[in-house]
Amino acid sequence: MTMDFSLTGEQAAVRAKVLDFARTEIGGRAAEHDRAATFDVAGWRACARFGVLGWPVPVAHGGSGYDPLTSVIACEALGYGCADNGLVFAVENHLWACVIYVIRHGSPEQQARFLPLLADGTLVGAHAMTEPGTGSDVLSLSTTARRDGGHYVLDGTKSFISNGPNAGLYVVFARTGARAQQSLSAFLVTRDTPGLEVTRVIGKAGLRGTLMGELRFSGCRVPAADRLGAEGAGYHVFTSTMEWERGFMAASQVGRMQRLLDTCVAYAADREQFGGPIGGFQAVSHRLADVRVRVELARLLLYKVGWLKAQGRLALLESSILKLFTSESLLESALDAVRVHGARGYVTHLPIERELRDSLAGPIYGGTSDIQRNVIASLIGIPGAPS
Repeated sequence: MTMDFSLTGEQAAVRAKVLDFARTEIGGRAAEHDRAATFDVAGWRACARFGVLGWPVPVAHGGSGYDPLTSVIACEALGYGCADNGLVFAVENHLWACVIYVIRHGSPEQQARFLPLLADGTLVGAHAMTEPGTGSDVLSLSTTARRDGGHYVLDGTKSFISNGPNAGLYVVFARTGARAQQSLSAFLVTRDTPGLEVTRVIGKAGLRGTLMGELRFSGCRVPAADRLGAEGAGYHVFTSTMEWERGFMAASQVGRMQRLLDTCVAYAADREQFGGPIGGFQAVSHRLADVRVRVELARLLLYKVGWLKAQGRLALLESSILKLFTSESLLESALDAVRVHGARGYVTHLPIERELRDSLAGPIYGGTSDIQRNVIASLIGIPGAPS
C-alpha cells in the first residue's frame, strides 16, 4: 500500500484551526506558569472546549474521532502554536499515556464511563508505571495488587508521574503474581479511591506547567471491574500501547522544532553584527540548515507512524526510531537556538532558555534513548540484543 503524506482537505483544515487556536487562545502565560511551576487550568479548559482532549476518542463517547494520522497532524500544530510546552505535555500525557489505554484496552463499560469525562476535561489522565526503584525495568515493579473478593488491594509507591498531582484517573500497573511477564496487571484508578494519596509534588528543570508527583497506594481497594484487560495481561497492555505514547508524543516536538527554526531564521535575518545580518555567517546558516534537516526527517518519521497506525499496522520499530531521533533532535536544535541567540538565548526573561530546559526531558520520558536503541537493536535482529 502506498504512503501518501499530502494532507487531505479535512486534515489541512484541522491543522489551520488548531494553529489559530494554539496561537490565540492558549500559551499566553507560559513564562508565568514556568516560573511558578503551575498548571494552566484555564488553558486546559480551553483545550477541552476546543476538543483537544478528545481528538482520538470516538464520537460516540464525546470525542472528535480523529484517525491516527489526523491526530498527529493536530498535535504537531498544537506544539507549534502553543508557547506553553508544559501545557502541551500535560495534554499529551492525558491523550497518549491514559486515554489511548482506555480506547485500546477498556471494556465497553469502562469506555462509556471514562471516555466522555476524559474528552471533556473533567478528568485529567495520567500513567502510573514508574517507581522510586524501577524505571525502565518494567518487570521489576514492586507495587502489588492482591485479589480480595470483588476488589484488588493495591500497595506501593509510584514516582515521577506526569500529571500525577492533578489527575483524576490513573492507569496503574501492579504485580498480581511472581516476577514474570504474566505477573503484571493494569488498573483504572480514580483520584478519589480511598487508600490513594499524592504524597508530594516533584520539582523539575523544564516542562514545569505539567505537574509531576509521587503516589502512594496503601490498602487501596480498586473494584475488579476497573482492571484494564485480563489479570496478568498488564505487560501486553503496556507494550502494545507504548508505541502510541512513544510515537504520538513526538508530534508536538516536531512542531516545537519547527517553531524554533522559524524563530531563529527571523532572528538571524534581523540581528546585525559586523555590518550585516548574522545569518550571512556560515557558522549560523549551517547550524540552521542542520535544524531544518532534523525537522524534515522527524516529520517524515512522524507521519509514517501516524499512517501505519491509521492502517491498523504495528509500528514498534518505527515509533522507537521516531522517539529516539525526534527527542534528541529537539534537544540539539534547542541548543542551536541558544547559540544563535547568544546572550538573548541564555537570559530568563526571554523564551529560548525555557525551550532548552523543556527539551531536556525528551530523551528520558517514555523510555530513555538507550532503551530505544535496545528496542531498535532487538527488532532488527541483532543476536543477544536486550529488548
